[in-house]
Amino acid sequence: MSDGRTLRVALAGGGAFGAKHAAALRRIEGVEVAAVVSGTLEGARKFAAEQGVGRGVASLDEVLAMDDIDAVILATPTPMHAEQTLACLDAGKHVQVEIPLAASLADAEACLEAQQRSGLVAMVGHTRRFNPSHQWVRRRIQAGDYRIQQMDVQTYFFRRTNLNALGQPRSWTDHLLWHHAAHTVDLFAYQTGSPIVRANALQGPIHPELGIAMDLSIQLRAENGAICTLSLSFNNDGPLGTFFRYIGDTGTYIARYDDLVTGKDEPIDVSGVDVSMDGIELQDREFVAAIREGREPNASIAQVLPCYRTLAALEEQLVADGGR
Repeated sequence: MSDGRTLRVALAGGGAFGAKHAAALRRIEGVEVAAVVSGTLEGARKFAAEQGVGRGVASLDEVLAMDDIDAVILATPTPMHAEQTLACLDAGKHVQVEIPLAASLADAEACLEAQQRSGLVAMVGHTRRFNPSHQWVRRRIQAGDYRIQQMDVQTYFFRRTNLNALGQPRSWTDHLLWHHAAHTVDLFAYQTGSPIVRANALQGPIHPELGIAMDLSIQLRAENGAICTLSLSFNNDGPLGTFFRYIGDTGTYIARYDDLVTGKDEPIDVSGVDVSMDGIELQDREFVAAIREGREPNASIAQVLPCYRTLAALEEQLVADGGR
């Protein structure tokens, strides 16, 4: 699509991340959020009214039948991601799906096959590729000024009950491996520019009600020798979120979402790295640009699939180890 007309996007998911995408899309010229889907028609209409969207509809099927919708952004529960991605592609719609693409390697590979058949833009919300903090580090790497020796990453939440980011009950259970670890596994390979050749995992006890491990430890090694140590927890009662420490040959940097400091906590100005300081907006801008320019986006399904292969291998380890 390069004729300059308005790109009409449907947004599936009326939760916290749906609101982030709605806000981001409003800041992109030539884009209209034309319809919203949520868990119920009432919820969709309420979310549409809050976000200034004209249509709230009850199902993704309704959206996919609309001739005036060009693309869909999926900010829906993880168990729906792969099936909905396939439905969008089968309906001839470009699609961006929030992380994770799928909760199994087979589903992720099925999505890649569907994208290749369709030739449509299909992108996954690996936001860390777009955060200005990580972009700043990547530019140093690409300029030959910096080489990663180790990434030390902490992904911490306090989530002992099944609530979402807004404190509302979830109809599904979040997952440290297939969701939260995916951010770092992909980013490590992306930043080092080297495939992951070794991956190890250990997990803590399974929660009796949620049925998932609440603590997880992952080690990665890239082909070029860089290593990554990743700690994840739903038990951490303290600072929440993900904190990336880049340890390199010419400096140490700590990235906290869109902010960056040195290893001595000295702020680094990343405001000039891109057109926005909002990683979600930059991610959505790439999706729109790829559609308009008829090209593969950064964080395409093909580019992130190696991450899901690593996650599947880690899951096999944990299963073989009896979850211990």
